[in-house]
Amino acid sequence: MADMQNPTDLIATMGARARLAAAALAALPTGTKRAGLCAASAAIRAQSAAILAANAEDMERATAAGLSGALLDRLRLDEVRLASVADSIAAVAALDDPVGATIDTRERPNGLTLTRVRVPIGVIGIIFESRPNVTADAAALCVMSGNAAILRGGSEARASNRALHAAFADGLAAAGVPRDAVQLVPTTDRAVVGAMLTAAGLIDLIVPRGGKSLVARVQADARVPVLAHLDGINHIFVHASADPAMAAAVVVDAKMRRTGVCGAMETLLIDRAYPHAATLVEALAAAGCDVRGDDAVQRLTSVAPATAADWDTEYLDAIASVALVDGLDGAIDHIAAHGSHHTDAIVAADAGVAEQFLARVDSAIVLWNASTQFADGGEFGMGAEIGIATGRLHARGPVALEGLTTYKWVGRGTGQVRG
Repeated sequence: MADMQNPTDLIATMGARARLAAAALAALPTGTKRAGLCAASAAIRAQSAAILAANAEDMERATAAGLSGALLDRLRLDEVRLASVADSIAAVAALDDPVGATIDTRERPNGLTLTRVRVPIGVIGIIFESRPNVTADAAALCVMSGNAAILRGGSEARASNRALHAAFADGLAAAGVPRDAVQLVPTTDRAVVGAMLTAAGLIDLIVPRGGKSLVARVQADARVPVLAHLDGINHIFVHASADPAMAAAVVVDAKMRRTGVCGAMETLLIDRAYPHAATLVEALAAAGCDVRGDDAVQRLTSVAPATAADWDTEYLDAIASVALVDGLDGAIDHIAAHGSHHTDAIVAADAGVAEQFLARVDSAIVLWNASTQFADGGEFGMGAEIGIATGRLHARGPVALEGLTTYKWVGRGTGQVRG
């Protein structure tokens, strides 16, 4: 397939091949899928030098293009990160196969037995930017859940994606899994995105992984169901009862561990009755964070003023907005007004207050006394994730194997008729 092929024709061809691969995948035994993923993991390790060389090429080009530090961090691979990619594929291979699992069974008074079982969705289109590890994570999850994948990566990671995909496909083929189970779009022409979004009948689900503009375009233009989130405007509320040492550790980790991930804290809310607010803000600043505070925070310690836009901004950088709020109700009101339903946390010693927070905050992930950086499929024991879903239908939170299945009803009778 040439890079200059008509985008609609290209996706039609890839979609037809993916549809055939999906049918083959759905019938594969668990052992064959496991073997394919283990071989893919081994191939990535064996081809690590080529993959890292390709990533160095991408990093050089991205640096020259002036990409931000956060985007460069997302793009960068090293030996440790690449080993983690291979490990995550092996971890997915070790998970329980969701395909064919019984969700529930019921027997009707007439003796008809109805069973609801998990089945693959079919063909999944993943459109992503920057992070080359998505190539492997998404591919592994799709294969294990019996779905074929069509991957369209960003131009900034094109060499890395091609190298990772080549190794992954080599591993699948060596174990008897169709190579077309995971296809990488061979061009970064943006028109291909439009072709994927309108490929109803060829692609069953689109998963965007990237910045707000990408996700917004996908959600606006898609004629195929979409599983996505727009922003990760995540909050931590430090209640008056919080242990000071725990609060500082959780808040600093949530913001500064990796600032460019969607689970990073963007806004810190501090109970007006918390006696150590100034110390907490200073700990965040001492860790290298640019702190922007409301009027009350500015009176406590020296920080830059927060603007109205700060409360609705996903920084993905070493920047945080901080506000003092009137207890639990104040925190929940702020999160309802400015949150993105991604991940929100409370630090509190008062269990009653914490349970109210967990029950009342309408986010895909809510945490008590833990960093928002745990918003990750691997940390949830899912091996990897294809993304975080913040909608209310089908799947929510980290989407892994079960989130990439649907179900069908199987009826077993003995000649029943309705008459």
